[in-house]
Amino acid sequence: MDAAKKEPVSFESLTDREAAAIAADPEVEAVAPAMRTKLIQPLEAAGADLSDVWGLDETGARGSKFTGVGVTVAVLDTGIDAAHPAFAGIQLEQRDFTGEGYGDKVGHGTHCAGTIFGRNVGGLRIGVAPGVQRALIGKVLGADGGDSQMLVEGIQWAVNNGVNIVSMSLGFDFTGMVADWTADGWPVALATSNALETYRVNLRVLDAVLNLTKAQGAFGSGGTLVVAASGNESQRQQDPDWKIAASLPAAAEHVISVGALNRNGAILKVADFSNTRPTVSAPGVDIVSARAGGGLEAMSGTSMACPHVAGLAALWWEALRAKRLKPTAMNVQAHLLTSATRAPFAADSLEEDIGQGLVLAP
Repeated sequence: MDAAKKEPVSFESLTDREAAAIAADPEVEAVAPAMRTKLIQPLEAAGADLSDVWGLDETGARGSKFTGVGVTVAVLDTGIDAAHPAFAGIQLEQRDFTGEGYGDKVGHGTHCAGTIFGRNVGGLRIGVAPGVQRALIGKVLGADGGDSQMLVEGIQWAVNNGVNIVSMSLGFDFTGMVADWTADGWPVALATSNALETYRVNLRVLDAVLNLTKAQGAFGSGGTLVVAASGNESQRQQDPDWKIAASLPAAAEHVISVGALNRNGAILKVADFSNTRPTVSAPGVDIVSARAGGGLEAMSGTSMACPHVAGLAALWWEALRAKRLKPTAMNVQAHLLTSATRAPFAADSLEEDIGQGLVLAP
C-alpha cells in the first residue's frame, strides 16, 4: 500500500531482499503477498417457501416509507446476472477484477444483489431497498475464488466512484493456504506460520484501505459504509461450543460484520453456522432472492444476512437525508446500531452471537 498515492501497487514477484527494501520506504504502509479469498459458501435451503421473503417483515423493511432512493451501493462478489428482471431499470456499473469476464457463473452475487435492491419478481418483492437506482458490481470472485488484491482493488474502485455502501459476502481463505502449502510438501508448522504472516500483513493492508473510507467522510464526502458477512464456519448443531469468530474482511476495522438469524416460531436465534462476534445480525436462513438465469431461489448463510444490512443502511441513508441531515457512513452506522433490537430473541441469547441484535428499518 503506497501511503502517498493511497493506492495498492502490484508486483508480479519479489525476492525477500526486494520486498524488504520496498517495505523500508516510509511512504509504504505494508508489503503483502496476495491472499486467496473465497466465497462464504451458502448452505442448502431445500424445501423453502419461495413466496416467503420473511427478512423484509422481520426487519420492518416492507413497512418502511423509505426505499433507498438516491443511495449508491456496491456489491463485491461473483458478479451479477444483469438481465434478470430483478434489476430492470437499475444503472449497473460493472468491473471484472478476476479476468473471468462479466456475468455470474456462481449465482451468489446475483442473489445478494437481489436482497439489497432487487425489484419485484413475479409480483413478489425481494429487495430491502428497491428504490436504489445506481449500483456498482465488482466481480472479485470467479468460479475458482479470488485473492486479496482483487478485493482491495474492488473496494478502492467502489469508493473512488462515489458509493455510499459496500456489501461483501466473502472471506480470506487461511485454511486453504495451509492445505495448499502442505500438499506441496511444506512442513505443517512452516505452512501455518507463513499463512499467519500472510494473514497478518493482509489485515494491515485492508485496515489501511478501510481507514481511507473513514477519512473521506471527514472531508465532506460522507465516506463509505462497509458491510461484510461474518462467516459460516461455526458448527453449533454438533456442539453448542463449536463456534468460530468472524474472519476477514468482516473482522477488519471500520467494517459492520453481520451474523445470520434463524426463526424458531416467534423467536429469533443465531443460525448454527453463523460465526461469532458480529456487529449486528439479520435474517440469514431460507432467504428468497434472485437466481442467476432467472426466477427465484432460497439460500442460507451469513452471505444472505449481510445484504439485508446493506439494504437497511441504504434506507437509513435516505431517511437521514429526508430529515435534512447530511448522511455519512458514521451517522448511518450509529443509527443502524442504536435501532437494533434484542426483543425477538430468547433471554439467554449472547451478545457474542448476535452482536447488538436485529437491525431494523427506519
